[in-house]
Amino acid sequence: MPIHFGTDGWRAVISDTFTFDNLRMVTQAIADAVASEHWTKPANGAPAKGPERIVVGYDTRFLSDRFAGEVARVLAANGFEVHLAQSDSPTPAISYAVKNLGAVGGVMITASHNAPRYNGVKLKGAFGGSALPEQCRRVEVYINDNEEQARGPNLMDFKKAREMGLIQKFNPLPAYYDHLRTLIKSDVIADNPQRIVVDSMYGSGRGTIKGFLQGTGCEVAEVRNEMNPGFGGVHPEPIAKNLGALASAISSGMGAFGLCTDGDADRIGAMDERGVFVDPHKIFALSLKYLVEKRGMTGAVVRTVSTTRMIDRLAKRYGLPLHETPVGFNHIADLMMSEDVLIGGEESGGISFKGHIPEGDGPIMGLLLVEIVAAMNKPLNVLVDDLLKDVGPAFYERTDLRLSRPVAKAEMTDFLTKQAPAEIGGQKVDEISQRDGVKYIMADDSWLLIRPSGTEPVLRVYAEGRTQEMVKALLGYGEKVAERVV
Repeated sequence: MPIHFGTDGWRAVISDTFTFDNLRMVTQAIADAVASEHWTKPANGAPAKGPERIVVGYDTRFLSDRFAGEVARVLAANGFEVHLAQSDSPTPAISYAVKNLGAVGGVMITASHNAPRYNGVKLKGAFGGSALPEQCRRVEVYINDNEEQARGPNLMDFKKAREMGLIQKFNPLPAYYDHLRTLIKSDVIADNPQRIVVDSMYGSGRGTIKGFLQGTGCEVAEVRNEMNPGFGGVHPEPIAKNLGALASAISSGMGAFGLCTDGDADRIGAMDERGVFVDPHKIFALSLKYLVEKRGMTGAVVRTVSTTRMIDRLAKRYGLPLHETPVGFNHIADLMMSEDVLIGGEESGGISFKGHIPEGDGPIMGLLLVEIVAAMNKPLNVLVDDLLKDVGPAFYERTDLRLSRPVAKAEMTDFLTKQAPAEIGGQKVDEISQRDGVKYIMADDSWLLIRPSGTEPVLRVYAEGRTQEMVKALLGYGEKVAERVV
């Protein structure tokens, strides 16, 4: 199977395609791409003397630490100075380290929210976010060229590389925390400390939120924070069906509300006092409302095509420019680097705001939510209810249809556009978007989106409606037409 960099890097099944041999081959291609003239170098440049730097991190998955070590020794053999995380770390902490250390790029060993049998590589640019599409394509070109020329990876003994200073272990969290303190108002949290449960889902975000909140007076209980490469048999994706442990912890009185991060902590989810899941749509909308109304911040708002239109209604109210992008935080990152963006986010929980790196960040958004609850002095469920009364109602659901074979996106888009219905659930189809898959937008602002996943063999069907009945009607239609596509 050819190695392909999708929406957010390369992912594959461990010991099937994700092997040490293939990883070394991919790392050699990364080294070649970074060394080429086409790679964007950091604005502050490499060290005055010595080799260029690359940061390497890893999550809690099976063999991730070993895989990261192999990446480090291939990069060292290619003349790079490698800063290797000393333990599993959140992806956003590694991404921040790339920018903070003036590195030319970064490699994160993770398969994010995917099932435990997967591992993967996330490639980072010098700016502290996901590598640009053209940079990923350059890596693929080198993979193919090296294979055609039977050129194997350069390798250096790990111990020797350490002795030569080409591999240096470091802790990315202290500098990351220092940066977060410039963006999260710890004094506001300390004035009204909260009781919180944090569920890291056995991922590399474990301990991160609790570590930041030390000294604020908050009581932070943690669940699923020990090392468990199998994630307890649950996908480390912060969605309602995977959060039974968090709901149990809240119901037993361990905290007033909950925060959850995914396998590599670049996504956020939450749970209110009643054990009701607070999805990223609501976290995004609450954050936008707070940043504008309470902090007085301004700037453009960016959301992906699969994200709630509550964001549109708020942006219109505040007179802020709104941009819609395809799914994938890299598209949001592009705008964060080229425009004055206040906040950008996607339905899967990747969100970031002004002053931070252009990267989805679970811990910082969880901490912002703690700040919001403390500043507003209202329970999370009340804040959500107030939001929905203000810019809702908005009900959202997503269905994933497993694929036995890939779906040709262009053909699917053409089929769904030509077969577009006049109405769904009694609402007229007002607009059809082809920005990423096909999106039917109704007269009442409800919508249905059908698109293939960029990271796994799945056809996703998304729906947002102004009533639960409308969501059911949209999903029902979407599933029926999607099965015809499959």
